[in-house]
Amino acid sequence: MLSGAERALLDLIRSARQAGRLLDASEEPGGVDLDGAYRVQAALLEGQALRGYKLGLTSPAKQAQMGIDEPIFGRVTAGMLLESPVQLGRFLQPRIEPELAIVLREDLPPGSTPGAGRLAAGAVFLAIDILDSVWKDYRFSIAGVVADNASGGGFLLGERALPLQLDGELRLYLDGELLAEGPLGTLGNPEERLCWLAEATGGLQAGQVVFLGAPAAAVPARPGVLEVHGPEGSVLLARLEA
Repeated sequence: MLSGAERALLDLIRSARQAGRLLDASEEPGGVDLDGAYRVQAALLEGQALRGYKLGLTSPAKQAQMGIDEPIFGRVTAGMLLESPVQLGRFLQPRIEPELAIVLREDLPPGSTPGAGRLAAGAVFLAIDILDSVWKDYRFSIAGVVADNASGGGFLLGERALPLQLDGELRLYLDGELLAEGPLGTLGNPEERLCWLAEATGGLQAGQVVFLGAPAAAVPARPGVLEVHGPEGSVLLARLEA
């Protein structure tokens, strides 16, 4: 059951997305805490097939900036898992991030240890998170971004499976221009991330995909050929269209 403030935030985000209208941060109704924002997130995506989760605000610096001390998560629905070519017109203000994603091979219940997280983790893939915030210029409160599904808009997965423990960097190119890069070490321990997420969500299921966050800042999306280069010569290619 949503509170009055939570219902007001849900209605605001839902109506703005339906109308294709960006919201100013000043329009956000007050009175919604972080737990309430997750309830709004769940209600916003109610009835859509859940395929996994995305992690956000994974760096301590970003968490401190938003006044929290742990990551946030968003839901990944079936309709968010995309294939090339991607139509950018489906998004309000798309930005792109290079990421890694884990596809689980076993269930991971709440209270699991990192060792269990390692056993549950299956293959790792290069990924792209296509962010899409309803909040103008990505200016939002922590409640606002969580309620808006942690800015989760769409996702692409690479085809080549990689080992769980990886070193090196991710680099994102668009039409051959390097737009973003960052070291994989900033993503933290993947087993610990999975255990945190399992605790926060009530458990993860085999077959679900978890996007681990980005080691580099998001950049605005535009039409062109997108490339993510990762460890061991791995590459993810996709075309973005207007």
